[in-house]
Amino acid sequence: MTPRDAAEPSRWSDLDRPPLNAAALRRSLVRAGGLWTSLDVVPRTGSTNSDLVARAASGTAAEGAVLIAEEQTAGRGRLDRRWTAPPRSGLAFSVLLRPDGVPLDRWGWLPLLTGVAVATGLSRAAGVDTALKWPNDLLVTVGGEERKAGGILAERAGDAGVVVGVGINVSLRADELPVPQAGSLALAGAVTTDRDPLLRGVLRSLADWYARWRDASGDPAASGLQETYAAGCATLGRTVRAELPGDRTLVGEALAVDGDGRLVIATAEGVREPVGAGDVVHVRGV
Repeated sequence: MTPRDAAEPSRWSDLDRPPLNAAALRRSLVRAGGLWTSLDVVPRTGSTNSDLVARAASGTAAEGAVLIAEEQTAGRGRLDRRWTAPPRSGLAFSVLLRPDGVPLDRWGWLPLLTGVAVATGLSRAAGVDTALKWPNDLLVTVGGEERKAGGILAERAGDAGVVVGVGINVSLRADELPVPQAGSLALAGAVTTDRDPLLRGVLRSLADWYARWRDASGDPAASGLQETYAAGCATLGRTVRAELPGDRTLVGEALAVDGDGRLVIATAEGVREPVGAGDVVHVRGV
């Protein structure tokens, strides 16, 4: 047992939320020839993304490094939004990927690839129907309503590669939700909230999709990624409002995700505009 895994007095304070078994996770995921090269669990940190970016920049983390926190105090989502949850109520982890051989202009598919992998892994391990909101939100259904149960954030780590962070609400109860629009796997009727098999399922799915995408030199069509993302994307076919850089707003129907991972929106004027950055809202009641 390493110091990172050493027991703290409060680790078992909530018996419904036991700590992750770091040693067992390593035995099942870190293998010679596999993607995952190291796996660390820390009891508490500000942001696993920030920590792993720093490790990558200093040369102390190799591709396939996985960093997991039982509690994040300064987790970040898109547009610098804060993401917090009670200790051990979710999965908060980051991975370091270095897709050598894949053209840089295709690296933008990494967060979408991770979304597909997370949704696929959780559907199998938790028995919960999941969907993706472009570009990187995980949706579940709670009481007949779409709720956000997770998100993905990718950050460049200089020449060391890309750090992809994932946050998933697992056992959050209704009175613990940060906002009414949030959800969790438990509230969506998951068959299990045991985080060990959930994490194993997600990381194995991510390794599979990453290998498929790299083998196709990052081609989203040849790897099947573009088609699979579109099939699981709840944004397509919906009327959306996109808040774009420069205080510009675009409203229209989300038609497709193009080869660069951008959302193609058709306006009432018949203009089709690809959106690569911004905040997209599903317009209710349409």
